[in-house]
Amino acid sequence: MRIFGSLCPVAATAAVLSILGHTATALSAAEWRKQAIYQVMTDRFARTDLSTTARCDTGEQVYCGGTWRGLISKLDYIQGMGFTAVWISPVVKQVDGVTRDGSSYHGYWARDIWSLNPAFGSPADLIALSAALHARGMYLMVDVVTNHMAYVGCRSCVDYSIFNPFSNPSYFHPPCGINYNSQTSVEVCWQGSDTVSLPDLRTEDENVRRIWNDWISNLVSTYSIDGVRIDSAKHVEPSFYSGFNSAAGVFTMGEVYHGDPAYLAPYQRYMDGVLDYASVYWITRAFQSPSGSISNLVSGLTLLRDLALDLSLYGSFLENHDLERFPSLTKDKAIAFMMLKDGIPIIYQGQEHHYAGGKAPYNREALWFSGYSNTSDLYTWIARLNQIRTRAISQDSSGYLSYSSQIIQSDSRTVTMRKGFPGYQIISVFTNAGSSSSPITLSLPSSATGFTASQSLVDVMSCTALTTDSNGNIVVTLNGGLPKVLYPSARLSNSRICPSLTRPTTTTTTTRTMTTTASSTDAPTATTSPSCPFVTVSVTFNGQIRTSFGETVKIVGNHPLLGNWSPANGIPLDASKYTNSNPLWYGTVDKLEPSTVIQYKFVKVSNSGTVTWEGDPNHRFTVPCAATATASSSWQGY
Repeated sequence: MRIFGSLCPVAATAAVLSILGHTATALSAAEWRKQAIYQVMTDRFARTDLSTTARCDTGEQVYCGGTWRGLISKLDYIQGMGFTAVWISPVVKQVDGVTRDGSSYHGYWARDIWSLNPAFGSPADLIALSAALHARGMYLMVDVVTNHMAYVGCRSCVDYSIFNPFSNPSYFHPPCGINYNSQTSVEVCWQGSDTVSLPDLRTEDENVRRIWNDWISNLVSTYSIDGVRIDSAKHVEPSFYSGFNSAAGVFTMGEVYHGDPAYLAPYQRYMDGVLDYASVYWITRAFQSPSGSISNLVSGLTLLRDLALDLSLYGSFLENHDLERFPSLTKDKAIAFMMLKDGIPIIYQGQEHHYAGGKAPYNREALWFSGYSNTSDLYTWIARLNQIRTRAISQDSSGYLSYSSQIIQSDSRTVTMRKGFPGYQIISVFTNAGSSSSPITLSLPSSATGFTASQSLVDVMSCTALTTDSNGNIVVTLNGGLPKVLYPSARLSNSRICPSLTRPTTTTTTTRTMTTTASSTDAPTATTSPSCPFVTVSVTFNGQIRTSFGETVKIVGNHPLLGNWSPANGIPLDASKYTNSNPLWYGTVDKLEPSTVIQYKFVKVSNSGTVTWEGDPNHRFTVPCAATATASSSWQGY
């Protein structure tokens, strides 16, 4: 097995040992449907020194100092918006220097794929970022570029010997300009310019494919990567991806930069998902002004739904590092529509602060100038949207994601979308009339919404209570151009979404049945905290537990999710990261309520089924107000 050349021996050993652990915990495509992704441009997100004043002029197109260590320090900021995955810039070593087209700060001008970009940090730093995300129950997506390398200079004067490992012209297609009316030209001709040329790799060649497959397998295993975003996906022949994705062994999402849903759809035969560029254009045109075409949005989404193989795995976004930001067009909001339609929502850094840069490079602003405020209106807006989406999924984990969103009402100024089966549906109502518009009132029939007679609802964006009439119809008024997002209030009980309306309740107590020091006082308790925005918390339990060959470990405790002290119903732990120096057993328990006091013990189970309890006292852990948490403890001997 080849390990990245820049890894030190200790890190390399750790990387090899982590491979089994990564394989055991890799997210399936089905699990990726539930995630929400925050896109980071590494150089522009956070510096190691955490400066919020360091100079960064987007027009200069040079490195500004963002690092993986800086990102680690600001994971609370990302998680506070409800994101569960982070997509980072390409990580490999880039070309040097500053040209008329700028420098390689963005990560798309590779020179050596077997080394990391030292401007972003060391191999240990990237491993630490992956570990920090996983400790929070979050996931790492890395951007990769398989289509081309980069050379500072003209297309006819490339020195191929500088590339690692593609150091011979035979690895590349001959230089040619792209004719975008020819798919063959798109796949074999060169992107870039004569300032920075992008030599196009012969990805149809078996040697090139073997190198890429070896590389992605090593990258994923070395750094415990959970997902891959594939840059310039339409510029590579689709047959390349079967072997590449198999070698990666994780979720893949391709950048097929094209607005035609008929062009996008076939790529999902070769990768798990694609970025939904078609919807970006329809949403932007519909909402950027009161004269925008909602009818084109509606017809486009209908066509997309009919053509897509699995729309729930499309990446749903409104902005990225290549597109002009939506606020550069209008001060109004379209984020809610993007986040609540079918697909995996993706927010590009800076959207939460209404960054308004135009086309690249001006849309690549340094986030540190925001001061990482978590009180801005769009930060809290995005957090609430992630929160209601997570709630809807948790209430109907298979049905909500499998339900294709439907446009149930539209006219020249408004559009209403439904997602979810009866009793679990989100009904969201939008307008392009703008923030200075007069109130708009709509009557939505029960036949479209699925709501029932006299049903209690909550607009989760304004925390306003509504009730349907005796026929299940509902009247909705839109003010200031803002949407309404309606959800059955019965499904919000104990959710901490709009707590003044949903009245959280206390967790039911239970009594331990198998005891070493048991009493009814060790049942789980919860204290209501209306200010906590998280409905439930995923808690990873880490135990330092030395075991003999054939033994397994379970965690049991005073909560139904921990088996109510029954070893038969306890949670089996994973030993895939166990070493002599770090005898780690671990497992994650989802849907624990914030402020719940958990008491627990580890038990060993032998090959014959004999159960051995650790000694007293019980471990105690109070579930915090966070999306994820970690409880760490060691086996207690008698």
